[in-house]
Amino acid sequence: MIDTPLGQALNKGEPLLWLNPAYQATQSEQSELSLTDIHQADQRLRRFAPLLSQLFPELQDSNGLIESELLPADALKQQYFSALPGRLMIKGDHALPVAGSIKARGGIHEVLCHAEHLALKHSLLSNTDDDYLTLTSPAAKALFNHYEIAVSSTGNLGLSIGVIGAALGFKVIVHMSMEAKDWKKKRLRDRGVTVVEHSDDYSAAVAAGRAASDADPKSYFVDDENSPRLFLGYAVAALRLQQQLIEQQIQVDAKHPLFVYIPCGVGGAPGGINFGLKQIFGPYVHCFFAEPVQAPCVLVGMQSSADSEPDSVYSLGLKVDTEADGLAVSMASKWVCSVMQNILSGVFTVADDELFSQLYQLFQTEAIQIEPSAAAGFAGPRWLTESEQGKTYQSQQTLEQCMSNATHLIWTTGGLFVPPEEMQKFQQRGARAVRS
Repeated sequence: MIDTPLGQALNKGEPLLWLNPAYQATQSEQSELSLTDIHQADQRLRRFAPLLSQLFPELQDSNGLIESELLPADALKQQYFSALPGRLMIKGDHALPVAGSIKARGGIHEVLCHAEHLALKHSLLSNTDDDYLTLTSPAAKALFNHYEIAVSSTGNLGLSIGVIGAALGFKVIVHMSMEAKDWKKKRLRDRGVTVVEHSDDYSAAVAAGRAASDADPKSYFVDDENSPRLFLGYAVAALRLQQQLIEQQIQVDAKHPLFVYIPCGVGGAPGGINFGLKQIFGPYVHCFFAEPVQAPCVLVGMQSSADSEPDSVYSLGLKVDTEADGLAVSMASKWVCSVMQNILSGVFTVADDELFSQLYQLFQTEAIQIEPSAAAGFAGPRWLTESEQGKTYQSQQTLEQCMSNATHLIWTTGGLFVPPEEMQKFQQRGARAVRS
């Protein structure tokens, strides 16, 4: 790929927008997953809601549902996106309770799947209509403590798995790659989670974590690269967003397109959300992923053929050198890339300085604090509306006449539990980036 025009452009490490040539606004059912599977995942999360409300007091007001707000961004738009046609909104997954990031829905759903399976197998539950508060009993804790849950992470997925796994009584091991922040490791260890630190990148940490888990018959490995359970948990966000849009009387149809900009690491969380949104809104939603200029692994992975492994960004001379720890991934999930083949509109890349300037601007205008990874999506609306590639996309999809009716939705992904001293450093760097 290094010899292609795209490969050479990526090698320069400069921001760009790539349009997916295989994108199909309307398509036949191709995936092995469906909207029915997303509804089943949502139903599972609702079955566990009373238990989650008991385990995590912060969920009592939502009756045990883990969800974030759909927020207007009028002040941000007025000051920094004044030329943007349409409405600007923020999906606030930076403030998702319990885990504090977009990984909460998927990671918690996967652990609950495993807990439900064990409880049914060992007759703690007789069926899925039973009272799931039974799973907080000493007998359930004793059962779960015989089993291990393992995961590899750059940070936020590890937090999600670790928090829920430990709360249920599982032994939890989180393999942290070199990009993981120290405060995330500490937060896990404070909850009794075993953190294994690796001096290599995310892909190597996944391989090491998977091998260690496979060697133990009582260990369950949460595989962010290949897990339908994670993917469907993430996809539930689309159902929740649909309801929020209805409540706020925001239309999504042929005359009112929805553009969604989501930060992307290995691909699982944004892929699940993209999949869910396309299942619900079809041709009226357009999803773009945001990746660091030094780690555009899904953009690279989307160039691979179906029968080959995705290329690593290292093959393009890139270094995965980014402060966006949640997006610092060298190789995308092959499975996610295959699911995204026809439903992902495109990918844009972002330099670190832009991440910091945008998290600073967001705080100044909307008083919202996020981590650098979560700021990646904020470049999306300008790419779509001001660049030649973005205008080409509008033309290809015959959107020019309805852009004034569009909703631009920036998806934030983490920040709730960032220590104040770390957040202050983010803001200081952002202020410097804006001034420069």
